[in-house]
Amino acid sequence: MARYNHAQVEKKWQEFWEKNPINPKDDKKEKYYCLDMFPYPSGSGLHVGHWRGYVISDAWSRYQLIKGKYVIHPMGWDAFGLPAENYAIKMGIHPSITTKKNVENIKRQLQQINAIYDWDMELNTTDPDYFKWTQWIFVKMFEKGLAYEKEFPINWCPSCKTGLANEEVVDGKCERCGTAVTKKNLRQWMLKITAYADRLLDDLDTLDWPEKVKKMQAEWIGRSYGAEVDFKLENSEEKITVFTTRPDTLYGATFLVLAPEHPLVKKITTAEKLPEVEEYIQKAANKSNVDRMAVTDKDKTGVFTGAYVINPMNGKKTPVWISDYVLADHGTGAIMCVPAHDSRDFAFAKKFDLPIVQVISKDGKEEELTEAYTEASGVMINSGAWNGQESSVLKESAPEDIEKKGLGKKTVSYKLRDWVFSRQRYWGEPIPIVHCPKCGNVAVPVEELPLKLPEVEHYEPSGTGESPLAGIPEWVNCTCPKCGGKAKRETNTMPQWAGSSWYFIRYVDKYNDKELISREKADKYLPVDMYIGGVEHAVLHLLYSRFWTKFLYDIGVVGFKEPFKKLFNQGMILGPDGQKMSKSMGNVVSPDDLVADYGCDALRLYELFVGPPELDAAWDARGIDGVYRFLNRFYSLVLDSKEKNVAETKEMVRLRHNLIHDIEERFESFNLNTVVSGFMEYNNAMLDIAKREGGMDLETLKTFSILLAPFAPHIAEECYHLCGGETSVFSANWPEYSDKERESDEIKVPVQINGKVKTVLEVPKDIDKESILTEAKKALGDKLSGNLIKEVYVPGKIVNFVVKA
Repeated sequence: MARYNHAQVEKKWQEFWEKNPINPKDDKKEKYYCLDMFPYPSGSGLHVGHWRGYVISDAWSRYQLIKGKYVIHPMGWDAFGLPAENYAIKMGIHPSITTKKNVENIKRQLQQINAIYDWDMELNTTDPDYFKWTQWIFVKMFEKGLAYEKEFPINWCPSCKTGLANEEVVDGKCERCGTAVTKKNLRQWMLKITAYADRLLDDLDTLDWPEKVKKMQAEWIGRSYGAEVDFKLENSEEKITVFTTRPDTLYGATFLVLAPEHPLVKKITTAEKLPEVEEYIQKAANKSNVDRMAVTDKDKTGVFTGAYVINPMNGKKTPVWISDYVLADHGTGAIMCVPAHDSRDFAFAKKFDLPIVQVISKDGKEEELTEAYTEASGVMINSGAWNGQESSVLKESAPEDIEKKGLGKKTVSYKLRDWVFSRQRYWGEPIPIVHCPKCGNVAVPVEELPLKLPEVEHYEPSGTGESPLAGIPEWVNCTCPKCGGKAKRETNTMPQWAGSSWYFIRYVDKYNDKELISREKADKYLPVDMYIGGVEHAVLHLLYSRFWTKFLYDIGVVGFKEPFKKLFNQGMILGPDGQKMSKSMGNVVSPDDLVADYGCDALRLYELFVGPPELDAAWDARGIDGVYRFLNRFYSLVLDSKEKNVAETKEMVRLRHNLIHDIEERFESFNLNTVVSGFMEYNNAMLDIAKREGGMDLETLKTFSILLAPFAPHIAEECYHLCGGETSVFSANWPEYSDKERESDEIKVPVQINGKVKTVLEVPKDIDKESILTEAKKALGDKLSGNLIKEVYVPGKIVNFVVKA
């Protein structure tokens, strides 16, 4: 068997493709834009887990290329933000230096994959020519009232020493470093993503995305229909407004609960209760929103303010409590509690001995409740004029009834909150705003962009809530662009999500210094046809990118409303121990040695073969050996058959057409692991034929090479040429199959004696009954003994002989 020299073959064809690019820009062809979620340049470099997504996107890109399309497949670097800065602080080297070094290393590793990235399109979010336009987008949002400043308690990471958006807090901890998150009152820049809530939710229906991701975004946006209801404070004109999705249960509201941060809390709390309330507020301030929401019903805490409101429907005095499970930025920061019909409220009422009034019943009769009755339907009781109505019907009509009575209004509420868009760090895009005592907040003029970071020696976070930039007076102090008076620059920087929210647009027009993108190129090359990356970005990056795209559509920069037509989320490659790969776990597998020992193609194939691409899979070093053996066997078959030049048989033609059908069907369904197993199965079938026929026909082997090319490009190119291919395998057309040619001229028919299969015949599919019975008897020989009672032939299905001993 000829030995496949992967190092020699891969070097040969990489040099060939360098001189003869396989994907030159060609506007006469249909475009196809396939994009990876671009990486941040980690100091750890790439491991085999990172390869998976890149191999998937490259295989899909090469497939589109062979299908005759001009493929846009760029790569770049999400290099601003916490990961890069934290690494630089750890190493004691300026982030601009560590980032450049890390980019060079990861780019080297990416080139080992030999993906068809267009490096002329390469972007880096830290490049002033790039972030000029990130700042430009912010200025446009500011001009439209979508960027504004606000001081409020935000999630604060004591380790990263910066504020975090709600989406960056996972299980009460910083998504980046794992430190428990606290609260801190800070001045923040916000982006009004809530203005786009309905569009972000409704347009999910237009996307060819995994249902899981669409559901996650829908739940994060959290649109709820209901009513805002006003509860007047006892002996006061002051009122507390609550939002409820169950206005039909108003008569059962026996207490209110406010968020500890609600602006009315200290105002309404009685002197007697004030010390207890203030202590509770302080404790709540040190908890993250996620921690507060995660508390179980039985563990919920609360304090009575001493104040009462009047239930607007029945006029009853209703006590007002505070509890940290109510959040100030959700709804109105106040809820009405109906313990008879809400499990959480029921547990709270039982714990603090608060009244429970049933207002919905299965059969219209009141009963002693041992738990909340939470069915979506029932008969209204203890509800005045609403008694006897069906609760599910009343739920829809009650908001209008409440509005007519002047007790509140019908409304829609969202869980989505505006995006906290500033960070108290150095390594990020400077926010292009000047604070003027006379003019207020003024945007840096567009012609003065980009606003660059000052070159500094010390960039560590201050820990005070201010950015390190605040300590550089020569950069902070400036003149107001509007009045020319003394002013100060904004010292917070943008979050790491800023540059990644629009980078896919800039790729196709990166050298344009006059505008973010020409409308002509936007219309020609965008949006992205296939976007590939991890599901961990379902809410953060993907939601933010959709928001920015819709804004750019609104101001006429682009002509599309959604950035990514189709989305595929690959699963993770876990370490051999089944845990997520990380240096601290000691389970990282580097691709460098594997490429040296087995070659790029073998590693690419194993990345896909390891399991269904959408699921996590543990790395097993033994698996790549099997893939490498397959490549060697195919290569040897090609070399042997090349010398013999065997004429094709019907069996070979049939195999070829079935091969094309099966590989294409699996590929289009993104069952990539079964594509690889399909190659192995058909290679075994070809080897069997070659043993019988003295070799395999070159047309089938050439077809196999074309089909293999997206996955293992080097050996596919080599074998394609060995089989007589003249140009690149990537210039060959994707082969087509014929259903007629897939059909066999012969069929397999089981032969039975008294219902038990004794042998299987392979006969012409149009064989007549007499002939097949003759063949069956001959095949059975001495097995067919005794008195033959009956001969049965079900055409194309079965032969059965009924025999008596």
